[in-house]
Amino acid sequence: MDGLIQEKVRRFEEFVDLRLKPDLVHAIAERSNLRRNIENLEKNSVTSLQTLVNLGSEVYMQAEVPDTQRIFVDIGLGFHVEFTWSEALKYISVKEASLAKQIEDYTCLIASIKAQIKIVCEGIRELLQLPAER
Repeated sequence: MDGLIQEKVRRFEEFVDLRLKPDLVHAIAERSNLRRNIENLEKNSVTSLQTLVNLGSEVYMQAEVPDTQRIFVDIGLGFHVEFTWSEALKYISVKEASLAKQIEDYTCLIASIKAQIKIVCEGIRELLQLPAER
């Protein structure tokens, strides 16, 4: 039973370290780039622009954006939402906070499970009347 709990804790820790933390770093970097681009568009009063669009497999094509007042933001799972610049900036802030909260929640869950493991191990030690570990 103790080994099963420890394995579960290890998997949670691995999930946080290998999946959630890199996802958070990547998402924040993407959102920061988007935020910076939107702020540059606003600051320079850009109304149209030419850009390169990734068609997949690192194949790019030139594209012209005739009106930059509204942008499409990838919200995940292949869905995009059309936002004004100010709406996009608000969404970015909310998404960053949400990702940080997820990391915090999993970190708390891991700490709770570790505490439970220590309590169970201490109870087993007392039942078997073994000396305390140092």
